[in-house]
Amino acid sequence: MTTSPATSPAEAGFAQFVLPGQRESGDRHIISACDGFLLVAAIDGVGHGEEAAAAAEAAVTILRESVHHPIISAVELCHERLRQTRGVVLSLASVDLRHGMITWLGVGNVQGVLLRAGTGRGTMREALLLRGGVVGSQLPPLQAAVLPFSPGDTLAFVTDGLRVSSLESLTALENPQRAADRIIENYRTGQDDALALVVRIAKGGL
Repeated sequence: MTTSPATSPAEAGFAQFVLPGQRESGDRHIISACDGFLLVAAIDGVGHGEEAAAAAEAAVTILRESVHHPIISAVELCHERLRQTRGVVLSLASVDLRHGMITWLGVGNVQGVLLRAGTGRGTMREALLLRGGVVGSQLPPLQAAVLPFSPGDTLAFVTDGLRVSSLESLTALENPQRAADRIIENYRTGQDDALALVVRIAKGGL
């Protein structure tokens, strides 16, 4: 299990579980801020092991170069460049910090949720609509959703090595790093790599 420090203009928590017997995880994440935009993504290379990790790492590189692109264009670019790899499933969100809007989409089974600030467990949450497919192999018709956010709202993504109920345990009040660590500890299936990414948009981020 590994963790990473907070990232500005967001307070971020990240934790992962590597499938026993594997040298590295096939799951990756990205948090990239530039000129008023924050790109957040969780990526799961198909399968596990080194080939899955290589596909996921390639997707990270492409997305880092695409912070200013519309996210549909960024995913389409990933699809074209990952054709010679195993491919990935991913969910990503482009946060427009100046205008208080999030644009997000998901291809495959990386679950995502937006938790509203100042609410308790089980209230005021938006779930990401996922579309079946594999980026680099079978890309579905893409349609991004746009929704407003407030400073202090929290984005969370989990890969399929975690039980879906992990997202139901989250609140917007929990420290992101503690939340990511707790999810990996309590909700991993043990049958695949697992990644939990929790990002609270900073109150000073707008």
